[in-house]
Amino acid sequence: MMRLLWRMALIIVLLLGMAALALCYPIAPIAQAQQPTGSIPTVTSTPRGPYIVVNLDVDFVNVRAGPNEYLYPRIGILVRGQSAPALGRSADGAWIQVYYPGVPGSRGWVYAPNVRLVSGAFLPIVEAPPTPTLAVPTINPTLEVVYQIQETPTRLPTFTPPAPPENPVFSENIQPVTRIPMGLIVMALGFLGMFIGVASFLRGR
Repeated sequence: MMRLLWRMALIIVLLLGMAALALCYPIAPIAQAQQPTGSIPTVTSTPRGPYIVVNLDVDFVNVRAGPNEYLYPRIGILVRGQSAPALGRSADGAWIQVYYPGVPGSRGWVYAPNVRLVSGAFLPIVEAPPTPTLAVPTINPTLEVVYQIQETPTRLPTFTPPAPPENPVFSENIQPVTRIPMGLIVMALGFLGMFIGVASFLRGR
């Protein structure tokens, strides 16, 4: 019986302690946010300066480090319909300098016939940047000696000149050869035949 009373007393003490803690830390009421009653100002963008838009008849245009496709490397591209701020133009008007972040100086050049200039057709002339110098690789002299092909000299065959040709010498004291005409021989044989025929005929009589 005493245990039961002791337990009940312990439970009552715990409940009173919890109630005291709840009174010491009252729950704060939830504050509702006040809705603005005035008009909210809208952010208006400032007018853009001159910019270019890539033509729709090309897939992309190359962005180069300078106004020449042979002297300057390609540093990026602009795809069809993409725009970029225009900063200037070359002296001949064939190239337009644009703002192109992510490269040294954030500057690039595009070929003017592939883009359309919007919001202001006048652009200042910008001097072309210096052309990049190509680094010439140097060869280590030690490796050059190792990989150099050693050629052994070979003796060339000796050349023996041929004997000079002998020109035939004709003697000028050559006696002309006398030939009997063929017609005379035929006539002589004909007369001889006639003579033998006449002699045979007379002997037969």
